[in-house]
Amino acid sequence: MHTLFTAGDSPFIEKMFGYVCPAGGGIGAPRGWEWGIIEAMSDRPNRIVGPESRPDDRLDQALRPRSLEHLIGQDKVKDNLSILIAAARKRGEPLDHVLFYGPPGLGKTTLAHVLANEMDVNIKITAGPAVERAGDLAAILTNLHQGDILFIDEIHRLGRAVEEVLYPALEDFALDIVIGKGPSARSIRLKLPRFTVIGATTRLALVSAPLRARFGVVYRLDYYDLAAMKDIVRRAAGMLGVESEDGGVEEVARRARGTPRVALRLLRRVRDYAQVRAGGVITGTVATEALDLLNVDALGLDEVDRRVLNTIIEKYNGGPVGLSTIAASISEEPDTIMDVVEPYLLQLGFVDRTPQGRVATRLAYEHLGVPYTNANHQQPGLFEA
Repeated sequence: MHTLFTAGDSPFIEKMFGYVCPAGGGIGAPRGWEWGIIEAMSDRPNRIVGPESRPDDRLDQALRPRSLEHLIGQDKVKDNLSILIAAARKRGEPLDHVLFYGPPGLGKTTLAHVLANEMDVNIKITAGPAVERAGDLAAILTNLHQGDILFIDEIHRLGRAVEEVLYPALEDFALDIVIGKGPSARSIRLKLPRFTVIGATTRLALVSAPLRARFGVVYRLDYYDLAAMKDIVRRAAGMLGVESEDGGVEEVARRARGTPRVALRLLRRVRDYAQVRAGGVITGTVATEALDLLNVDALGLDEVDRRVLNTIIEKYNGGPVGLSTIAASISEEPDTIMDVVEPYLLQLGFVDRTPQGRVATRLAYEHLGVPYTNANHQQPGLFEA
């Protein structure tokens, strides 16, 4: 997203940024001035503990487990998948259609690759926003072979017209195509090989009921416990060739918010710190120093999390306070706070959602070292209209 400024905006620019742009850019002009463009602030903070995928996470693909045997955590899902795979192999059939849902970064894409490896079939990957037209989906489906897996990430973002094409493909393994227009139009049904669709979504409620009903199995992925996170970090450190001690592994695992993607990201940064300042060994002290330098505290809270908590506690006496008021106070978008920041704070029990607004709990006060009294929650009402 960009903002375009013209020469007439010079007084405003000088007031806001403290300097006048030289004509045509020149020395001292910020990048983009030569085109009259200034980058706007993103509405999604680039947080190291954010569960959303980032470009540097592509390195994690080499660390992914390739079989159920090497998969750590999600024991119930793993047991059910092992039965599903064994039954499909015994019958000599493809897998039933599978839908994974849960918070981002918990391994939905990894599970899809594991299923493809276990069934010894090819996997084709796409995403809901990438399939814009029904013809795009038809082209993908007609290139599948017997037993192949089609993985659709963010399946809740498929368009309605695309879903209508997907229904008969999921149920009857057929593709209905309309040729021509008007009275001369005719419908042709193409037979497709039996294949498996694996869908992944972070918002199960946004998946339409007809689409959800066509999946044979639906599994929820939960946050990982500390023991599983330690195993994941230890395995990744070994694959990266990094020497680590139990204390360092535990420190990284504890601050990873129960999310493998975050754990691997933190591990890479701690590895860099250890190689530059600690002889390449990740000890408990080294991991603590590195993560403190990244502003990630002992519970995995970063600066944005603490700003939200401090705003509720210090500015609004612990709440209740409305979401839009919190967002305005810290210059963030309300959707960013609700979708990115709040889930982990709710999981820790640091924030309560009430009809009047958000309230900081006693645990939040204790974590921030702020004295807690009952008077903190005796406000007459909401801090916003």
